[in-house]
Amino acid sequence: MAALNIEKLFCGYSGEIVVKDISFTLNEGEILSLAGPNGCGKTTLLRAVCGFIPIVSGGVFLDGTAVAEIPVKERAKRIAMLSQTGTGGDYFDYTVLDTVLMGRYARQKGGLFAEASAEDIAAAKKYICDTGLDGLENKLITELSGGQVQRVFLARAFAQEPDIILLDEPANHLDFKRQTELIALLRRWVQGGRSVIGVFHDINLAAAVSDRMLLMKDGKSVLCSSTDEVLKSEKLNEVFETDVRGYMKKIASMWI
Repeated sequence: MAALNIEKLFCGYSGEIVVKDISFTLNEGEILSLAGPNGCGKTTLLRAVCGFIPIVSGGVFLDGTAVAEIPVKERAKRIAMLSQTGTGGDYFDYTVLDTVLMGRYARQKGGLFAEASAEDIAAAKKYICDTGLDGLENKLITELSGGQVQRVFLARAFAQEPDIILLDEPANHLDFKRQTELIALLRRWVQGGRSVIGVFHDINLAAAVSDRMLLMKDGKSVLCSSTDEVLKSEKLNEVFETDVRGYMKKIASMWI
């Protein structure tokens, strides 16, 4: 498995620095969630970790090598990213199976247009089943619901079988049952030493799935600690500028 280190990272877009001086280490077998208000730099941080955007200063290192220096195909074997997805007809008319098989590109012999091997097809079908899409293999993704599309792209990320998965709002469009299944799937995924960094809009979902949480505000790290410590910290209210714990306790009391 891989050791990921982020050291004094500064990055952004078009000359604007979005992420500012962030450092942390992702441990093997760990789920780390990024939490903070909209626009605080969570997605930008994920994009820098997988090498999608240039780094202004500092670095992202995978087993001691700068991620940007790792060839793209080799990097895809190590890190996968699920970006935020929309719904409806924003996609090509590929079937569920064909879409998930795209995640096997880095592991295919013969390049992008090589015929999928039996091993690739078996792996794709496994993750289609794991994400609750069995029976939909031949369905066009343009014919699916938003939640189903989200699960297709989750399956594609898992089909890469990387050491580290980066998830940007993976619970978007998922109903309550599918969210609980996602938590269970991620917990199984990391049991073999793989790791996850996730952005979760729902703080309860983040708390349920994470070993550690990184609180961000204005592009900076406010607190990176165990989930339990973060939820007890006054920094949580500071970051979200509201009484988070008070609100969550009020909601929880409705179930008692």
